[in-house]
Amino acid sequence: MNADLIFNYFTTLTEVQKQHFRDLEAFYQDWNKKINVVSRKDIDELYLRHVLHSLGIAKIQSFNEGAEILDVGTGGGFPGIPLAILFPEVQFTLVDAIGKKIKVVQEVVDGLQLENVTAIHSRVEDIDGQFDFIVSRAVAAMPTFVHWTRGKIKKDPAHERKNGIFYLKGGDLTEELKDYKTVQIFDLKDYFQEDFFKTKKVVYLPQKFRG
Repeated sequence: MNADLIFNYFTTLTEVQKQHFRDLEAFYQDWNKKINVVSRKDIDELYLRHVLHSLGIAKIQSFNEGAEILDVGTGGGFPGIPLAILFPEVQFTLVDAIGKKIKVVQEVVDGLQLENVTAIHSRVEDIDGQFDFIVSRAVAAMPTFVHWTRGKIKKDPAHERKNGIFYLKGGDLTEELKDYKTVQIFDLKDYFQEDFFKTKKVVYLPQKFRG
């Protein structure tokens, strides 16, 4: 499985974007031999399980030029790096508390010459600044994640959708999300036909503010 999988679903990519997506595999294959940043069983399905999965967020929300996005617990750079390729006019900050993972992220970013990505080795609680949206791939249960990211979301929206969190999750989320009355859940099987996405979802939690 190669980058054509991405091109089938995102048909307006520039040649530069297409080349960035093609180059991802070689970078991750190389770094995975040194640091096991992507599970060995997943590396052969990088475009399905990591790149296209990350881009599921883009099927729900397009980010406007100048937007600022925070990727929490980015691991090897997902969903941040694929989204940064797709939205070159948007600024992405990728954060992870594990130094070796951020090292890989920085090497991939440098290799692709992505100028819209900042990689930071830190806990999210220690990050300064605020962002339009926070994205992540299931690094914790939603209540924990909301606690970690409190105060990190800008109050004034620059998109039609309110600022908030986009979370890639799978399985039954009923119990985890029962206390969030404004949450929206999008099934990725409605956007991607591969079996991998049958139980995968994008969870959108708009930020609440006291008046």
